[in-house]
Amino acid sequence: MLNSHTLDTIEERKGDHTMDYKIKGDSDCPIVEINLQNNETIKIERGSMAYMSNVTIEGKMNSNKKGLGGVLGAIGRSLTSGESMFITEATGTSHDGLLGIAPSIPGKIVCLEVNSQNHYYLNNGAFLACDNSVSYEMKTQSVGKALFGGTGGFFVMHTFGQGDLLINAYGDIMEINVDDAHPITIDNEHVIAWDDSLDYEIKIASGTFGFTTGEGLVNVFHGNGKVYIQSRNLHSLADALTPFIPQTKD
Repeated sequence: MLNSHTLDTIEERKGDHTMDYKIKGDSDCPIVEINLQNNETIKIERGSMAYMSNVTIEGKMNSNKKGLGGVLGAIGRSLTSGESMFITEATGTSHDGLLGIAPSIPGKIVCLEVNSQNHYYLNNGAFLACDNSVSYEMKTQSVGKALFGGTGGFFVMHTFGQGDLLINAYGDIMEINVDDAHPITIDNEHVIAWDDSLDYEIKIASGTFGFTTGEGLVNVFHGNGKVYIQSRNLHSLADALTPFIPQTKD
């Protein structure tokens, strides 16, 4: 049966899991504080570091391939999807390394557990951090999905491996359960992550690009699994602010 609920993780402390972290602050503007042991490495979103102690950070190509293929792949994704060419690795230099990271937009942060039974697709902007034991690849979408996908572009991130994965959203994060009897249609701008067990397609909501209803592109999910959505829409915020922003005159 299809149902949804919000995920409560503020001030949650991970004990037995791989990443030793604590989400601090409120649900609108949280920050993640991560404890790193000596030589322990995690991956974090480029530009997310807020503070650190006994930690080094290093930029790496945003690709799972090495050599020229990895460089070209990272450049290609940057051009076609707007995703950064780089990702940052943070490594502890003592037993008490401390790292604070914050997303670029206000909203909830939650942890997804990646393992042999749970792999995810992530839209652009959802990734915040993961254990070094969690890997990812950029999966190309079909031509139709790539042309119409406002959040995924030509590529979406597909996770594999095992460990903790931190994602962030604009606003709150809700988890929606989907089953065979209840496929669900979700506005494309609200989808941030979903189980890779689900099939999906991107299409026009209604009318001519949704002009008759106000919606544009939607994701239609089929199968059995979970979809994670954000409660707010950055494009809607930008549209609401546009009338109040002075326009440059020629």
